[in-house]
Amino acid sequence: MNKAADNIRFIIIMAATLFIMSMGAFRLMKLQLVDGSSYLQKSLSSNTAEQVINAPRGEIADSSGEYLVSNKAGFNAVIQKAFFPTDNREINRIILKVASVLEEENVKWEDALPISENAPFEFLPDRESDIARLRKNIGVQVYGTAEECIIAMTGLYDIDPGMSDREKRIISGVRYTMYLRDFSVSNRYTFAEDITMEAVVRLKELTYDLDGVDIVQEAVREVKTGDVIPHLIGTVGAISAEEYDQLKDSGYALNDTLGKGGIEKAMESTLRGKKGVRTLEIQGGAVVSDEITEEAVPGNTIKLTVDSDYQRKVQTILENHIYWLNNQTSAKAKGTEANAGALVVLDAKSGALLAGATSPTYDLKDYLENYSKVANGENSPLLNRVTSGLYRPGSTFKTVTATAALNEGIITPTDVVNCQKYYTYWEGWSPECTGYHGRVNVVGALKESCNIFFYEVGRIMGIDKITDYAAKYGLGEEMGLETGRGIKTGYIASPDTFEARQQVWQAGNVIQAAIGQSDTYVTPLQMADQALMIGNRGVRYQTYLVDSVYTYNMEELVSKTEPTVAAVIEDKTGYTFDNVIEGMEEAAAFEAYTYPGVKDYYTDSYLLTELPEKAAIKTGTPQMTSKSDTGSAFIGFYPADDPDIAFSGFVEKGEYSKLMIREIIEAYYDKDYHIEKLSGRSEEDIAAELSDNDSYDEYEEDYED
Repeated sequence: MNKAADNIRFIIIMAATLFIMSMGAFRLMKLQLVDGSSYLQKSLSSNTAEQVINAPRGEIADSSGEYLVSNKAGFNAVIQKAFFPTDNREINRIILKVASVLEEENVKWEDALPISENAPFEFLPDRESDIARLRKNIGVQVYGTAEECIIAMTGLYDIDPGMSDREKRIISGVRYTMYLRDFSVSNRYTFAEDITMEAVVRLKELTYDLDGVDIVQEAVREVKTGDVIPHLIGTVGAISAEEYDQLKDSGYALNDTLGKGGIEKAMESTLRGKKGVRTLEIQGGAVVSDEITEEAVPGNTIKLTVDSDYQRKVQTILENHIYWLNNQTSAKAKGTEANAGALVVLDAKSGALLAGATSPTYDLKDYLENYSKVANGENSPLLNRVTSGLYRPGSTFKTVTATAALNEGIITPTDVVNCQKYYTYWEGWSPECTGYHGRVNVVGALKESCNIFFYEVGRIMGIDKITDYAAKYGLGEEMGLETGRGIKTGYIASPDTFEARQQVWQAGNVIQAAIGQSDTYVTPLQMADQALMIGNRGVRYQTYLVDSVYTYNMEELVSKTEPTVAAVIEDKTGYTFDNVIEGMEEAAAFEAYTYPGVKDYYTDSYLLTELPEKAAIKTGTPQMTSKSDTGSAFIGFYPADDPDIAFSGFVEKGEYSKLMIREIIEAYYDKDYHIEKLSGRSEEDIAAELSDNDSYDEYEEDYED
């Protein structure tokens, strides 16, 4: 009995053991054959991923150290791929929820979709390349409409068809931008930058319901001073597909930002900094560790040559002059249709840009907030007339012709030409002068701006010498300013210039070229450098805007820009520049009385003879598009014998531009020099200041007689 019982127990135990073993074998088989791929995938997902940490961009300061563009601590709404859901409907719900909060708090988010925000949907203007890329990326035919693109993305991103058009557009815009920015575990997506504290609090409260959405505090680009040389500062923006193709081998990613113009673009490698690295360890689809393995290194700070205070004063001088011209009340007023212009001031001993005013201008803050309004402003405010405005230099060019003729022995200081107002070398064509100057030498011709003298000298000398010396002066040549792109070189009238424009060069064109007319077009920046070269008696420096480079927060000097000689005109005679400068000094004294009818705003404040030192200037009234449509130009330097500054100016459709010279000089030397904007004053004050003065009218009539 006991033996039988033992056998039964043994059988039961063995059966149970075999059952357990068979169940284990079955489970093992299921793990290996049925669920093997699932566990293999989980095993493979146990890895590390590296995320980029953006470096704070270097800042931009003026010559005194005042920051024009800097960084501030801001809050960005970002999405981390490692924590983001994979279900399309859940992704869309989160996107819509975040967008709703931001919209209610008046916060804009990035949206690269070139389609209007509301139905009926239309493509945005001037976005042809983006539209073509969109159609290709979402599989829409090349002629697909904006509506068809939205329909395609509704299906592509599994957007609920029952949603409103606005909701579909929001989701499509964000998800398409995510695609363009290469949203992945390595590249987080920045939904919106520098959001308000109200938006931060609301999104933080919803964290439990917004998987993957995070609020991070980072350095945000901030324009601190937007009204100082905005054209030359430039902006930053999201990298485009074309830019990425060019820069991807340099470490740029699709979600990067970079300089889009001005110093921001030209000095991109200096400002950019070095990215850091954040390493994530992921197991079974979950992040188990998060560590910064390489700290980001901020970009370097750039210190410019421009002083904000002086720049604002020069800008005001220009704007006041145009305003004054527009509001003259005298019956004999000239230049009342003036609408734009430029002033340039250079350090005569180095070529550094001290001020570059262009009118109309804009504020970088306005540009960033409402680009279309700025871009569509009257008289093209986005055009930097300092570097890209092309103008005939008019009589300011006579200094070039005088230099060439004296230096090449075509004339001597005592040679004279008899001016009887008309040039009669050719039969049937008698170009005029500004008056009857009689027998004048080169100094007198520069003083009184005698066309006849320079017609004759130019004809005898020929165009080759004129263009050769113009190039040495930098006219029609590269200036070297760091911003590079957008800076025009201009051109000098010559047979080659005419041939390139399919025009016929004739003998008479040379005399027009000799006085800065014909097809000669240069920039105010070039004209200022021309003045600098005369003041330095034949030495021209390369113009520059970057004074120095520092480490972030200006803690340590990295590099300092040293003056570079761009060209030299050897004084072959020993008296070439003495005579040109003497003629310009005489012009400064003579021009003080050229327009005795000037009154009201300027009173006597424009007289250059009342300055502590002699000034040297040359003015011009070049034709722009027709004889009745002229501009007003000047070049000069101060003090005449050993200049600190060289300058130039041009007022489109204007007059009396030289009246700004004394203010430019006095504002440079007097840091407390005050200039009040005319356009900001009351109508009563302006009316009183711009009222007629009968005694001046009588003086003007006597002068003209």
